Amino acid sequence: MATTIRMPEVLANVTEAAVQKWLVAPGDAVAVGQPFAEIETEKAVVEYMAETAGTVLQLLINEGDAVDVGAPIAIVGEAGEVAPASPAAAPSAASDGGSVVVPPSDAAAGPAAAAAPAAAPVPAPAAPPADSGARRFVSPLVRRLAREKGLSLDGVVGSGPGGRIVRRDVQALLATSSASTPAASTPAASAPAAAAPAAASATAPAGLEPELIPTSRMRKTIARRLTESKSTVPHFYLTADCRVDRLLELRREINAIDGVKISVNDLVVKAVAAAFVDVPEANTTWTDEGMLRHRTADIAIAVSLDDGLVTPVVRGVESLSVTALSAAIGDLATRARSGGLKQHEIEGGSFAVSNLGMFGTPAFSAIINPPQAGILAVGAARQAPVVVDGALAVGTIMTVTLSADHRVLDGALAARWLAAFVARIENPVSILA
Repeated sequence: MATTIRMPEVLANVTEAAVQKWLVAPGDAVAVGQPFAEIETEKAVVEYMAETAGTVLQLLINEGDAVDVGAPIAIVGEAGEVAPASPAAAPSAASDGGSVVVPPSDAAAGPAAAAAPAAAPVPAPAAPPADSGARRFVSPLVRRLAREKGLSLDGVVGSGPGGRIVRRDVQALLATSSASTPAASTPAASAPAAAAPAAASATAPAGLEPELIPTSRMRKTIARRLTESKSTVPHFYLTADCRVDRLLELRREINAIDGVKISVNDLVVKAVAAAFVDVPEANTTWTDEGMLRHRTADIAIAVSLDDGLVTPVVRGVESLSVTALSAAIGDLATRARSGGLKQHEIEGGSFAVSNLGMFGTPAFSAIINPPQAGILAVGAARQAPVVVDGALAVGTIMTVTLSADHRVLDGALAARWLAAFVARIENPVSILA
């Protein structure tokens, strides 16, 4: 029996995704757990594994197409079986992804509404399935877009699978609403529009106007999540200067071994995990149900990409050797830049490290990425005057700034953890144990 494969919610709170690449073709036999498609979300590209065994009967969307979570993307059945004419007629292998049934309003259903002139014409999408009746399926994304644009979805017939109202229906409704509104409907409304080009020409010479760059899914997610973090997580900051002369010397000694290349960042991440061993009560995150005390140091590493950044998580850092940790970080960073991360590799973690030292930045503060409870911002190692046994000398200093979630980390606890980190960094042999 044919089964409809729907766009999965590969990451929490993602309402739309695209098939970057199909890993199967019509006629291919697939097994449960076999790579099925590469799914691009706002955060990353993840590999979706087949949840249904059978033969691929039909692929419903093209590579690069973005659809709502829960929308049909493929049909799997038995070899030789004919795919149903409507994907909605086949049972689903996944949930509807949070779509809701929106009943028509009383005003739209009553006789008076039929006689009243419409505020704006609506597009004429494909007719809904015969069995859809008065039910209309709208994804949370479409509902949000309509609300932001001040549009009513009453009377709109979806052009998506099964009569679903999709983004293009909202865009068509917006276009027809704009076209039906006279340009000079009200003097107050037209005055700013007329003044805008004049203002632009007055501030920028012809040909030098600002360029509008469309935002990527990843950039939109970064903007949304960091805005939520700063508005909902009570940040506070602690800064420390670390003497790293011995750390740099240890790194040189390790890298003198054939085939081993350890970065300063590898040693910093290892010292972070060691500090959690010293102060285990700091390895805690906040949830609405209570505080979670973590038993392992699962550290997220900020990796810069062309259009943003991603933070894959290295788990159990306290139990890894420095060389194993370096290999794990290198592998995650390489696959992050090529879009090869798995879903579980970019979720969770209790703490993060962001290092801008390679760019020469001496110090900075970073924004916490919930649900993590803190992030350590690492600056560049630089020579500076230091006092050694009462005498002035030149040493190598690295400034670090801890951003902490005050819901779970009080000032004294955060200070204890930061002191433990500094002690590990300044006595680097201790992090090798």
